[in-house]
Amino acid sequence: MKQVVAALIVHEKDDRLLICQRTKYQPLPLKWEFPGGKIETGEQPRDALRRELDEELGIDAVIGDEVARLVHRYNNGAALELRFFVVREFRGELQNRIFREIRWAARADLPQYDFLDADLRLVREIAEGKVY
Repeated sequence: MKQVVAALIVHEKDDRLLICQRTKYQPLPLKWEFPGGKIETGEQPRDALRRELDEELGIDAVIGDEVARLVHRYNNGAALELRFFVVREFRGELQNRIFREIRWAARADLPQYDFLDADLRLVREIAEGKVY
């Protein structure tokens, strides 16, 4: 099972979350997601997330608590385990290095975005105030 980490990056002033839209050239094109990626062999989850956020957004993130863990199975039988961590502080300016778009979104507005299927349950829980 593929191991994946993702960040719920919280805007320090108004509690919005950073969401990212895939390009039309990536798998599952134009879907929205939380930034992150695969855990490499021998890597700890927090280290993997710190690396991914540096690669994707150019930031040095302080990885907080794990707030959700879920398993998602795709129609083709492939499965992945997703771990979501809160990030409330980071160093550096956000740089969009790989996405079509990045934006800050209010919790309640998250369900309006076309998120990856694997993220949908968490998106609903965040919008309802149940997570983070």
